[in-house]
Amino acid sequence: MNIAVLGAGAWGTALAAQAAGRHRVMLWGRDAAHLAQVAASGRNERYLPGIALPASLEYEADIDRCLQPAGTDGLVVVATPMASLREMLQRVPPGARVVWLCKGFEAGTGLLGHEVAQALRPGAASGVLSGPSFAEEVARGQPTALVAASFDAALGEAMVQAFHSDALRVYTSADPVGVEVGGAVKNVLAIATGLCDGLAAAGSPGAPGLNARAALITRGLAEMTRLGVAMGARADTFMGLSGLGDLVLTATGHLSRNRKVGLLLAEGLPLARILAELGHVAEGVYSAATVCRRAADLGIEMPIAQAVVAVLEGRLTPPEAVARLMAREARPEQEG
Repeated sequence: MNIAVLGAGAWGTALAAQAAGRHRVMLWGRDAAHLAQVAASGRNERYLPGIALPASLEYEADIDRCLQPAGTDGLVVVATPMASLREMLQRVPPGARVVWLCKGFEAGTGLLGHEVAQALRPGAASGVLSGPSFAEEVARGQPTALVAASFDAALGEAMVQAFHSDALRVYTSADPVGVEVGGAVKNVLAIATGLCDGLAAAGSPGAPGLNARAALITRGLAEMTRLGVAMGARADTFMGLSGLGDLVLTATGHLSRNRKVGLLLAEGLPLARILAELGHVAEGVYSAATVCRRAADLGIEMPIAQAVVAVLEGRLTPPEAVARLMAREARPEQEG
């Protein structure tokens, strides 16, 4: 299979490298100088330091030439941040099969990836590859499981053919709505757990600890599920890889950028400085307000996500956000 990967960041490079041993894979990056450096050295030191890339991986700085070999029977993989998904979809030729890796809501429109694709490419085969996955581990060939979601069953199977291997297990799903809601909301919830863990590390009296982290993850999963079902997703999707699985990884893993944002906010660092020093996109920062807006439009209550937004916007300090969540009135667990 011919595969074009658009985006030479950590995740795009890792997935391209993982597939290059079995397929012809061409990697495109917006920064031509960086891409040339990667091609010359066989390493993407900016995003995946110390990891050798397979010699079979090809590189192309011209996006149209990169897309050409994929044709209509190959696969185009958009591996850019969510902010560039619309632009990339507009560059993909009609008839090409396209999937994306980004997780989040589009700024301004508040749309998920499948909604953007439906608006730009109605009727075309498209899908999302998601699940609990740090790019560094995928690039190193460490065991990982993902979910390939599409309304088009044939495209789901094509994603399995492209990426399923001894180190990467790929399941299929016919619920891209649920898979994308899980991928977007878990980033916001990971900021919340980072805030919790950061306050715990400070060790002040009454600070949250592991009990609070468990509660945040569990109640966050409930928030995610309520929003997803209201948007048309299946409830059981959120007990799978792109829901509970991705939430646990992103909320607890030391490689999580979104959790790192929460940790640093709990230390008192300003958000602008955190983002400047992070070096990678933390999608939860950009998706949090949109998550809450879409929830409000649907009449869905998401107190954890709302607390994260209040901290990001400087309306609450991390201790105040935790206190506000704990002060909510008691109710039956299934009611939120």
